[in-house]
Amino acid sequence: MLQRVTRAWVDVDDSRIGAINSGLMVLLGVERGDGIAQADRLLERLLGYRVFADGEGRMNLSVADTGAGLLLVPQFTLAADTRKGRRPSFTSAAEPEEGRRWFDYFVEQARIRHDPVACGRFGANMQVGLVNDGPVTFWLQVPPVF
Repeated sequence: MLQRVTRAWVDVDDSRIGAINSGLMVLLGVERGDGIAQADRLLERLLGYRVFADGEGRMNLSVADTGAGLLLVPQFTLAADTRKGRRPSFTSAAEPEEGRRWFDYFVEQARIRHDPVACGRFGANMQVGLVNDGPVTFWLQVPPVF
């Protein structure tokens, strides 16, 4: 899930570990079966997704076009199955080691292809804050390849 923000930040243990000004705050969930193909495709889409206004006020510019910041926050709860009952199931979420590996890969690739990039900490209890610009929020998914 991505949100266009005027600013966003992540704190862990009362310390700010990541922050951006104008840009995209991205909550990143990893599901079983996700891999390099999904991570690379998602990053490509994320960097090129046109959610920033051009000179005419239309959403025609991407984070890559504007040089805006990226704040990447791992969030396994996005993989929750909420179709029945009163408690979410996380059976579709990647195992923690796999989720960490793909989140770290995604951050590494994002930093190679874009600047600035900030991130949260996988497995940490994070406090995330943002000022949503618009509000503009989108759910981007890349299906697994079997």
